[in-house]
Amino acid sequence: MHFVRKADLPFIGSSFNFVGADQGDVAVSIYLVEAQPGRGAPLHEHEYDEIAYIAEGTSRMVLGGTIREAVAGDIVVIKAGTPHGFLNIGQGVLRQFDVHVNPRFKQQNLEPTEVSRKAGLPVVPVAVSS
Repeated sequence: MHFVRKADLPFIGSSFNFVGADQGDVAVSIYLVEAQPGRGAPLHEHEYDEIAYIAEGTSRMVLGGTIREAVAGDIVVIKAGTPHGFLNIGQGVLRQFDVHVNPRFKQQNLEPTEVSRKAGLPVVPVAVSS
């Protein structure tokens, strides 16, 4: 049996980070998102599946070439390799649980697209390999 208090997890950006490899070597990692209005994640992808559960608030999500709004109670399945990101478009805190089917987070940030710009996703510099 393994207990973890949210307050003991590292808080990075807008989320508490549960890294499965560091918590009894479990097979998933979870972002416990608590994003303020206007905050979110840039366009990115993972080499594994992700499942997002919206617990509170409204999340504008880019999924591939589609923009969708997810509200409390919605579950979003994001297949490996799908470019995606989100933005809190509500008035209060967005509480979202992003379950990554991997013991460690592996995220590749992507160049913004016309769709991600239209959705208002945050933009971060993308590292260029040489």
